[in-house]
Amino acid sequence: MSISTSKAAATARASETGKSPRKAALASWIGSAVEYYDFFIYGTAAALVFGKLFFPSIDPKLATVAAFATFGVGYITRPIGAFFMGHVGDKFGRKKVLTFTLLLMGISTFAIGLLPTYNQIGIAAPILLVVLRLLQGLSAAGEQAGANSMTLEHAPENRRGFFTSFTLSGTQMGFILATLVFLPISGLPEDQLLAWGWRIPFFLSAVVVAVGFWVRRSLPETPAFEEESKTQAAPKLPMAILFRDHTPDVLRVIFAALVSVVSTIFGIFVLSYAVNTMHIPRASMLTLLVCTNIVALAAIPLWAILSDRIGRKPVFIFGALACAVMIWPTLWAIAQGDIFLIYVFGVLLSGVVYSASNAVWPSLYGEMFDTRVRLSGMAIGTQIGFALGGFAPTISAAILGEGPNGWMPVAGLVTASCVIAAISASTARETYNVPMRLLGKKAGVAA
Repeated sequence: MSISTSKAAATARASETGKSPRKAALASWIGSAVEYYDFFIYGTAAALVFGKLFFPSIDPKLATVAAFATFGVGYITRPIGAFFMGHVGDKFGRKKVLTFTLLLMGISTFAIGLLPTYNQIGIAAPILLVVLRLLQGLSAAGEQAGANSMTLEHAPENRRGFFTSFTLSGTQMGFILATLVFLPISGLPEDQLLAWGWRIPFFLSAVVVAVGFWVRRSLPETPAFEEESKTQAAPKLPMAILFRDHTPDVLRVIFAALVSVVSTIFGIFVLSYAVNTMHIPRASMLTLLVCTNIVALAAIPLWAILSDRIGRKPVFIFGALACAVMIWPTLWAIAQGDIFLIYVFGVLLSGVVYSASNAVWPSLYGEMFDTRVRLSGMAIGTQIGFALGGFAPTISAAILGEGPNGWMPVAGLVTASCVIAAISASTARETYNVPMRLLGKKAGVAA
């Protein structure tokens, strides 16, 4: 090989290496947007129509609780899926997991749009709904952990927080897309909304999944995983290594992930409480959800950049504790029916301060583990924590009291969850300035 040819090959490799972090971040962003578009349209439908469609024969409040329960069951299979997806991702590579999760989510979401209702086939309707929701949960279990691991392992050393935050920005975009699709549909007359309008967002998932699959098809495997595979054989049982060496970190992630209660309460319970209990117009609340997520799209990368400079822990802990406080004026404003204050406090809570924790957890959690078990550790830890948060709307609907102060038990639930998350994160090692090769290694262990 000539010197000029060698130089050209080296230049091409360097160029490709420079592109990989951006390509991985873009693929994670789009994939997460697709995946969570599917996941969030279910939550919106559960808040607005599923109680009437699949549980019409019971008391309206109990129907709402039941609809939220079908949302929550998707979180039951997430820990199960985390064990399976984590094993596959750590043994065979991140890319295989990301392709599988995307297709599984798309198929199960499209199928929900085809479901007959309770009035058509009786009890079989909610049973089928739950089955498809369980499949959604299996998919979501591997998506974020896989995308976070992929982006973290492609990212430059001093910008891991920024690049991994794109996964969560994609999640916010998925929420925006889901809400924007429901906005015009929510304006349909009630009979048309319940007859056919609610199905449209589920059918549109086929389009967004096709886009996500096209973007991810050419993404290379991560350098860290490939290097690990070359230097030593992939572990036969990543879970055994994970729980042998990283049990405390898995527990930290589980409890820190309780901050996700803010997301499920604000996105699901608050929507139902405002529309069905306080009779605030659906369009006003759906527009609020869009506004908060647009603000979050801007806030998430800024918080992530800050974490690359001052550390993961202070940013995450600030976000969790600020959410513990901000939930109170937000729910109070809804109880007062004050649209202006609902928007002010809602944007501050969900758009600004929650974004601090949301931006940082992909790097904070991922940097607790070494490459051999990173996907497993993140998937299992987050999905168990998210499973607890996933039932927060169901619990909140059950503990919601009567009268103008009935929301207070719900605010207390959110505050307790956020304080636990902050305490858990405070016990973690600070890793923003730790080289990739040393992540997840015990102090004093050589690379």
